[in-house]
Amino acid sequence: MICILLVAGHGTLLETQIKYDATGLYGHLAGVPKALLPGIGGKKVLDFWWETVNTRQLFTEVYLVTNADKYKHFERWATANDFPVENVINDGSTTLDDRLGAVADLQLAIRSRRLQDDIMVIAGDMLCADQNFDIAQVIRFFRSKPGELAIYYELEEGEKASSRGIVEVCPDTHRINRFLEKPEEELTDSELASVVFYCLQGSSLCYLSEFLSLNPQAQDRSFGHFWEWLINEKQLPVFGMKLPTGFQLIGQVGLSDYTKWLTHYSAKQVDQPARPIIRRSYARVGLMGNPSDGFNGKTIAMSISNFWAEVTLVESETLVLLPHPLNDPTEFGSLQDLFCISRKEGFVLNTVQDATLFTQVTIKVRLDTNITLCVFLAFLLVAIVSATLKCLMKFYNITEGDLPKPVRANFILNVETDELSITAGLQDRVVQVYEGLVYMDFSKQLMEERGYGEYIPMDMSDLPTFWLAYLSDPSDSGRIHSNVRQRWLSGRSPSPPSSWESRAALEGKDWPLLARLMDRNFELRRSVYTDECLGPGNLRMVQLAKQVQLPLVEIPREMQAFQEAGFVFCVIVPHNPSASHHDLPRVP
Repeated sequence: MICILLVAGHGTLLETQIKYDATGLYGHLAGVPKALLPGIGGKKVLDFWWETVNTRQLFTEVYLVTNADKYKHFERWATANDFPVENVINDGSTTLDDRLGAVADLQLAIRSRRLQDDIMVIAGDMLCADQNFDIAQVIRFFRSKPGELAIYYELEEGEKASSRGIVEVCPDTHRINRFLEKPEEELTDSELASVVFYCLQGSSLCYLSEFLSLNPQAQDRSFGHFWEWLINEKQLPVFGMKLPTGFQLIGQVGLSDYTKWLTHYSAKQVDQPARPIIRRSYARVGLMGNPSDGFNGKTIAMSISNFWAEVTLVESETLVLLPHPLNDPTEFGSLQDLFCISRKEGFVLNTVQDATLFTQVTIKVRLDTNITLCVFLAFLLVAIVSATLKCLMKFYNITEGDLPKPVRANFILNVETDELSITAGLQDRVVQVYEGLVYMDFSKQLMEERGYGEYIPMDMSDLPTFWLAYLSDPSDSGRIHSNVRQRWLSGRSPSPPSSWESRAALEGKDWPLLARLMDRNFELRRSVYTDECLGPGNLRMVQLAKQVQLPLVEIPREMQAFQEAGFVFCVIVPHNPSASHHDLPRVP
């Protein structure tokens, strides 16, 4: 990929106001090109962009397009900053009146260097609020999409849509449906602003010539007009990527605008003790249909407060994964202790590490959980990834609109399957994203058409008392799942049961009917998986549960029966998201 930095603009207004500034504070900046003015953290604006793209692993070449009036400035800058002087391109313009226009400057670089590769183009005179974003992630996103890429951000307070290029983005596909160059307020509700930060496929560079032939005047050759034409008229697939930062192009702006945004962004960079971001994700119980989420079935599941994983994230100078004192011990009484503890409890630190692979900012991560690893390991892994994602969304200011809940569940599943090599279905991820009691329809048509099912949160008021029994030392869940999926794919396994009746029973609060349906669901599951796969422990638990007389009036006796059989027996505490608080206090 080739990177082209554009710095050929003529900052007539800003340069004039600096030259004639009566305060004398900016006299030393007279005649300095916009891109070489002071930026965030004392660096020149262009210094930041050069540091960002100066890596051979990402770009084979980086070019700089400037004008004749400021060429010597950039030639000296290139010599001082180890930028190849031969890659500084002079567009020949000396004033605002004879400028070529931004798109023509890009075309000049492409033609003069006979470029045919994919191109990243960035305005080198653009202030960036947060200088920690990873440009490799931008390239990775671009290459994952079948089209061009435009970076956008959310307008800050005081910014007007009428002064920006505004994009309307599909939250599911990330495709930009419409581009509006400096629109009037009534034309769009979007507050997503595009900036001169784009990626173009090599095969699409031909559109530059077509656009330029249609627009002979320099004032019409801006990138805003180009993308407006490419997206709205040519209907070319252009995708948007939101960066959690603000951008300000100091093109035709005055001194007050430049100093205002420089002060505003610099203030954001001031080192302050970072407030920890704390998020929890909860385990779930499958009431009906489990595990038919993997077989285009319908399920009903509920998140419970009994078991949870909590992730604490805070920005740090280095990447730190803090071991949990119980789940990730680093000291042992003997080698035998190490063997026994790791065999029984396992370690969760690697899961946290894999769950944080999608961030490049250095952070400190701490995990706390009350989930017994050997019993609810699958739940714990999902909870860690889910809670980590919640923290990162808050850290990066990613909203529900940026990452809708159905897409978020798919994302969590992809982290587990791609990074952790876990075979899993969507049910747990959906419940941990939506939280509470959720009806899920994973029909083949829905999954193939849009990539996710129909997820409907249900009323949790006046639920009956649910009880949870589990094995303190369970068998391998992989054996439980057996070869059912292979049999289902070949048509030799019965279809998953419908959960419509159970949903109606829950909505109508018909608890005896719900109990009968749950029994029927288990018998169907038993016939599919066989007793050998389910194991004697699980079958004994179900047998004991069926012997319990409802309503439970002698709780101690029932608990004792389960405990004597070697099971854990407790009351389920449903997790109601409407009553939860996301900013949790620290857990002792």
